[in-house]
Amino acid sequence: MTGGAETDILVIGSGAGALTAALTASLEGAQALVIEKSSHFGGTSASSGGAVWIPNSDTARAQGHADDPREARAYLDGLIGTDVPSDRIDAYVEHARAMLAYMEARTEVAYTPCPYPDYRMDLPGARVGYRTHDPVPLMANRLGRYFADLEPPHPLVLTLGRFGWTLAEAKLMATMSPGAAPMLAKLMMRYALDWPWRLRTKRSRRLTGGNALLGRLRISLDQQDVPLWLNAPMTALLSEGGRIVGAQLMRDGRPVTVRARSGVILASGGFDHDEALRTQHLPQPGGGWSAGVRSNMGDGLRAGISAGAAVAALGSGWRAPVLLIPGEERARPLFMERALPYSIVVDQSGRRYMNEAASYHDAGDEMYRLNRPGAQTIPSWLIFDVRYRSKYMLGLMLPSPAAMDCFIPRAMRAILRKAPSIEALAGQIDVPAHNLLETIARFNVMARAGRDEDFGRGESAYDRHYADLSVTPNPTMGPLEQGPFYAVPIYPGDLGTNGGLVTDARARVLRADGSIIEGLYATGNVAASAMGRAYPGAGATLGPAMTFGWLAALDACGRAPADARCRQHVVTPA
Repeated sequence: MTGGAETDILVIGSGAGALTAALTASLEGAQALVIEKSSHFGGTSASSGGAVWIPNSDTARAQGHADDPREARAYLDGLIGTDVPSDRIDAYVEHARAMLAYMEARTEVAYTPCPYPDYRMDLPGARVGYRTHDPVPLMANRLGRYFADLEPPHPLVLTLGRFGWTLAEAKLMATMSPGAAPMLAKLMMRYALDWPWRLRTKRSRRLTGGNALLGRLRISLDQQDVPLWLNAPMTALLSEGGRIVGAQLMRDGRPVTVRARSGVILASGGFDHDEALRTQHLPQPGGGWSAGVRSNMGDGLRAGISAGAAVAALGSGWRAPVLLIPGEERARPLFMERALPYSIVVDQSGRRYMNEAASYHDAGDEMYRLNRPGAQTIPSWLIFDVRYRSKYMLGLMLPSPAAMDCFIPRAMRAILRKAPSIEALAGQIDVPAHNLLETIARFNVMARAGRDEDFGRGESAYDRHYADLSVTPNPTMGPLEQGPFYAVPIYPGDLGTNGGLVTDARARVLRADGSIIEGLYATGNVAASAMGRAYPGAGATLGPAMTFGWLAALDACGRAPADARCRQHVVTPA
């Protein structure tokens, strides 16, 4: 027998954009219901770093880091061009800070603005920091029974599979800057001595990044008595007279029809792991190279298309060079490792072809753009010497001398190549030894001089954010001259797709003729991104997801953003 339920607003998906929408609807007096197809809530948002990119936030201004919205808009214009209608960009620049203020005032959500540079510091309007915001850590015991249902962090954001980092801590550890060792010792001691929690799980009680954000959102949902159904995949949208009035789904294997009086908000993620959609729309070659959660299979995209929605930018994604480590079901992005000294990236002809310290999105794009016969960049090779090996983390490897290489985890050793000389390493990775020797010789000369004459590595503030300031004159370079030498293959992966359903400035889904599909909204990676094919800075995925989730809920409730008041909510400390 088919069951039934009714609500004001049905939210499909349980990531940051979804839960922001559900909370906003509830706070504005509507009844909301969240459904999630998997057995865990949070999606890719929970497993991510959790940052949001918000120009001119109230918190940043209060700390003396006021931003000019006109500069933010100029920066986005330079990045996005004409890929996105101007009213959507206007909506983001105008309302993102209001969304964050609303969520921080009325829910448990809490963020800290960070001195994290924008990704394209060469463009007018870019800032050296305080648009990116990092979630305030959360103690997992506050989640109670919901902790077991929270999507775990990506392995990348956990050290030894046990504890995570704030953005500031991650920078310190990645670059092994002064203070890194004492900080690590403190965190490890706190972890080891937390015996009550150790008896429950190997995970640290202290949640950071996306887990902290989604944990705070889940606590807030509970405070508002908003139900969240797990194991409840949508099977179809319900339409009456051209208006979306609900959805059909399966709940624990039983068919259920949910009617939505005011609207349905799709926030179900992209099509990261759907092979057919990836093959049809994304650049090739491709494969299981996504860091998104495995449940992102394009369900919401297909449902929206069936309802008559237009689509855009389906060939686009949030790109990143990735490692493919045997036994890990998701790709492992290289966010900062490429910017560290004593390393380079080469194509299969043994030549450098990009600024290794550029943003992961730009680096991933370059891998596709420059892939060509005779100089394939898929895969490329990240090459480094023993000084890199002994000082920095990479994949499953912790910093240690070459004599300790026998203790590298087997999965990492399966992809790692090691040789006593550059010539021998070239043979192992099947690139022309003469080219590789020539490339490294030229790089070493430039590293000693401190200037990358070929690709400008280390020239921008972003390049130097994840750099080792103890290395001079260019903290992102450092010559490769001490053996043994190492190499790992890297691929152009993604953090998720970012093309999808076309929406307007209020997150309403549109048909190809520009008309509105009444009752249907979309936010996050199921919708074509308001950032187009660009990636302005850390948090430019979740920032728009939450902002347009907020705008969708307000619109469905018949509210304008100016009507959304920030009544104070006391956030319990982590």
